[in-house]
Amino acid sequence: MKLYFSPGACSLAPHIVARELGLDLEIERVDLAGKKTASGEDFWAINPKGYVPALRLDDGQVLTENPAVLQYLAERGSGLVPPAGSFERSRLTEMLAFINSEIHKTWSALFNPKILPEVREERIAHLKKRYQLVEQWLTGKQYLLGDQFTVADAYLYVVTSWATMLKVDLGELPALQAFVERVGARPAVQAARKAESGAKA
Repeated sequence: MKLYFSPGACSLAPHIVARELGLDLEIERVDLAGKKTASGEDFWAINPKGYVPALRLDDGQVLTENPAVLQYLAERGSGLVPPAGSFERSRLTEMLAFINSEIHKTWSALFNPKILPEVREERIAHLKKRYQLVEQWLTGKQYLLGDQFTVADAYLYVVTSWATMLKVDLGELPALQAFVERVGARPAVQAARKAESGAKA
């Protein structure tokens, strides 16, 4: 399998999951501005959506969208998703959907260098309301679903880590801050970050 990624982007989440599971995963860096991969491929031809992550399977099929990619990878190993058919699995899907639609997409607007100051303020206020819910879910727990690290935690960690770069203060959320530090200390997270920073551009 090959994961097309951009350093620090949301594609870091499936990279972390693959390392947590010890999966054999090749990574290839994508220049998202030029839509070219490190080997010179046209990224539009790989993923017509034009963004990462894109996971090329051994049979040539390409899977996109973090909730799908994360669950696909987790099912190649064990421990990062609750059993299929369980209520906990549906809860995990709920968490992935919330992170994807309510948190990730709100952060995306803040990456626009031309965003108007009043729009930025509104988006940050919206984001903080969503994170208040996350703070409630994390209070008294190690991870979103309890004591077990799951793919949802990898995704939440990655999008929340953008706060420093985008200068958004989330310091009023202690459970969230502790979660980010906890996940960031995991060996798989550190290994994924190191591999991405050293990958050929």
